[in-house]
Amino acid sequence: MTEQSKVETSNNSPLGDGGKIALVTGGAGGIGSAICKTLAEAGATVVITYNSKADKAAKLLSELAGNNHAVFHAPVNDSTALQQLALFIKEKYGKLDILVNNAGITIPVAHDDLDGLTDEWIDKIFTTNVRGAFAMIRACKALLMKSNDALVVNISSVAAVTGVGSNVAYCASKAAMDSMTRSLARALAPIVRVVSVSPGWVMGEYAKTVDPEFLKIQLAATPLNRFATSQDVANAVLALATTLTFTTGAIIPVDGGRPLL
Repeated sequence: MTEQSKVETSNNSPLGDGGKIALVTGGAGGIGSAICKTLAEAGATVVITYNSKADKAAKLLSELAGNNHAVFHAPVNDSTALQQLALFIKEKYGKLDILVNNAGITIPVAHDDLDGLTDEWIDKIFTTNVRGAFAMIRACKALLMKSNDALVVNISSVAAVTGVGSNVAYCASKAAMDSMTRSLARALAPIVRVVSVSPGWVMGEYAKTVDPEFLKIQLAATPLNRFATSQDVANAVLALATTLTFTTGAIIPVDGGRPLL
């Protein structure tokens, strides 16, 4: 278990100069980093969790605007670590206002290669992408209930709708996440809102590993003729926290119209 804090001054505060406490799982990755920076710039106090990217998480912490941010090692597939994280947040901040379930894993496997998608990888994908998100919400439920305006954002994928993605299990895991979003939005209302943000292809770290010809096909099938950026996803999260405050149980697309073609 590791933890760091940093103090700075925030100039822009639609989230209230540290009054809102935000937790971003997998915060050291490309999308996670953009979400952490955007929330911090908006005035939130951010807790970054990571699994294996300790150096990146520490660097991100040093770059955040705002004050009293923290880093915590908490793999989402480790429920004991998540309970320790919830205790840390309770003791340090007393509540949690925004939880972003961003941590996720996948591996490229052709959809017709059924033998290539092993039981081990199916279990890994569902354990992280579905069970991990649920376990994080479960661990943080009491903290979220102490907020006057609690929000859970699950970072999903257009793959949940199109069935086009890195592998069959990944697509199914994101469909399961969206179903969980709807179920928990109903179950935790009216105190906690639960929403999925569903990007199309995000031109980030993973996309750089994908066959360029495949990416060209996906770009041609995107009406807005570009891929999403990490900042596009972060902007959607911020909008849910600041302006789309009557939204729950919804799947917010950030996909450039990908399902239309």
